[in-house]
Amino acid sequence: MAPVSPGGARPAGQHRPGRPGDDRRVRSARVVRRRVSGGRSPIPCQSHRPRKGVTGVARRDHIVVGLDIGTTKICAIVAELTEDGGVNIVGVGSSPSRGLRKGVVVNIESTVESVKKAVEEAELMAAVQINSVYTGIAGSHISGENARGVIALKSQEVTRRDVERAVDAARAVAVLPQDRRVLHVLPREFMVDDQDGVREPLGMSGSRLEVDVHIITGAVTSAQNLVKSVNRAGLDVVDVVLQPLASSEAVLNAEERELGVAMVDIGGGTTDLALFAEGSIRHTAVLPIGGQHLTTDLAIGLRTPQAEAEKIKIRHGIALAELVKDDEMIDVPSVGDRPPRSLSRKTVADIIEPRVEEIFDLVRREVARTGYEGMLAAGAVITGGTSMLEGMLDAGERVLDLPVRRGIPTGVGGLRDIVSNPMYSTGVGLILYARHHAGELDSGGIGSGKRNRMFDRMRSWMLEFF
Repeated sequence: MAPVSPGGARPAGQHRPGRPGDDRRVRSARVVRRRVSGGRSPIPCQSHRPRKGVTGVARRDHIVVGLDIGTTKICAIVAELTEDGGVNIVGVGSSPSRGLRKGVVVNIESTVESVKKAVEEAELMAAVQINSVYTGIAGSHISGENARGVIALKSQEVTRRDVERAVDAARAVAVLPQDRRVLHVLPREFMVDDQDGVREPLGMSGSRLEVDVHIITGAVTSAQNLVKSVNRAGLDVVDVVLQPLASSEAVLNAEERELGVAMVDIGGGTTDLALFAEGSIRHTAVLPIGGQHLTTDLAIGLRTPQAEAEKIKIRHGIALAELVKDDEMIDVPSVGDRPPRSLSRKTVADIIEPRVEEIFDLVRREVARTGYEGMLAAGAVITGGTSMLEGMLDAGERVLDLPVRRGIPTGVGGLRDIVSNPMYSTGVGLILYARHHAGELDSGGIGSGKRNRMFDRMRSWMLEFF
């Protein structure tokens, strides 16, 4: 899990490189491999002792850290897990992201520096020292497919080992090229003999077990560069989680998952899509367009610097031109020494609206391609920083022909006022994912409620390649 010392000294070999007085070299991937393969549930984490000579630092057990590495921002969220299963946010740090394009690392050193800044800010707020994190992964290299696995039952009663064998059989169906590997294997439902629609098969009698799974794959090099960036910032990666899976943990409720819902996370460089129905995930996709495209459109259309275009998008952006009053004017800085200009806010909307429509149209086309458009009774939930634009809900409903609501992270306490913003959905979701995943390992069950996430195979993939 995310071992964190509250201001305490690190054990030998756990110093973070690049900090004042720290000249130890970055821990190798083999050290990470030994840590991950230890065989024990990482949650709750070990007790942590306050740093000698530092007073007023409370002892904290059960600490977990989510690190959201996005195209435009990097966010670190520190949470304390309570004995009754609650989650209290105790620290938040963010930094502009330098070094990613469309969710993929293109400059490791710049990414490392951005990660360090976000983590240090979170450490300062939480009064803890972060050693390891759960991090998200996204990018257009991510893809998903469905598969089935079938096994014969040896004891006429389904055991945990039988379920694992069935999932492994389904995973073996995926034939991948050398440059791609499986990231997640997510069971959706089981069939015991002729009884289908089974969500928890343990203990059932039968002679044959089938499982329907959703397999998520990614490019080896993209994941390697992501993990390498985090390692070079002096942090261990406990687990890597697909970002739309993490975001869905924070913004969807059980009823929406059951009725059918599209979770749309509009990030800086990509838009992540996850479809749920009958309590299970049905489809995932990463679309190569996001909020940064709106910023670039504004910079070109308004002839203003990129940084100023981002400010205009946040302060004056609107997704539908028809919602703007004719007399609304804004000041637009010019490039170089040229004087600023006064333009109608409708000009901003005229630039943003086509791109927003394009994003939702790509989502609509992807949903239609999967054949699940008739299964989304709960509509769509949009989240991510771009979802905060005025008029986004109306624009989404118009294009998707579905009811749309804005997803805000829920299910946490502590500093929840800080993270009650769509921009923190992935970071909070990583923490909730970690809590649920640990609960599954501790209980020996197949899933948390109806979500069936236990057989996530990311760790074994990491052991093979790092």
